[in-house]
Amino acid sequence: MPPQCVKLTPKLVQMAASGDSEHMPSGRVHLRIEAALLFVWTAVGGWLLAGRLVRPEAVVAFVLAYAFSMILLSPDLDLARSRASKRWGAARVLWMPYALLFKHRGRSHHPILGALTRILYLLLVGGLLWALVVGLLGARIPLWLPTGDVLAAIFGGLYMPNLTHILADRLVSARRARRKLWSEAKRAKKRL
Repeated sequence: MPPQCVKLTPKLVQMAASGDSEHMPSGRVHLRIEAALLFVWTAVGGWLLAGRLVRPEAVVAFVLAYAFSMILLSPDLDLARSRASKRWGAARVLWMPYALLFKHRGRSHHPILGALTRILYLLLVGGLLWALVVGLLGARIPLWLPTGDVLAAIFGGLYMPNLTHILADRLVSARRARRKLWSEAKRAKKRL
């Protein structure tokens, strides 16, 4: 039976809506969810290939980009000491400025801007390293630009694990908020 009278204070609403990072899915849980969905997306890619709706290159690009993003481009790169940053090994120092720029679960966890910030950051760092190699060694490194369908598959593959991560966090936050509100409502009803 729903409570008859509950006073929702701003503090209670803020507390319930904000969630708590210690109750969010762990990095391992995120990785398991994303890996399970990789199998689903790969099966969808196989189905699309069988129907000749996409080129094999696009499916391969999606799967490789998804795996790369799942393992190395987690939204938790905004934490300097996260499992996500440790996966980069010695190269994790490249992500320290990113962690300083973005507050955890802030813009880096935005459904659209989050992955975009990491992709642009990675392109910037990669471009600077490429320019350094070309400048210091005088090496000629050809640039490869994919076709439109492959580029779309790459971006899709880079985005999907990030969207999954953010969705998992938000579902847990919403569930936790409902529990807190319901618990507070029950306590308020008992006090009446």
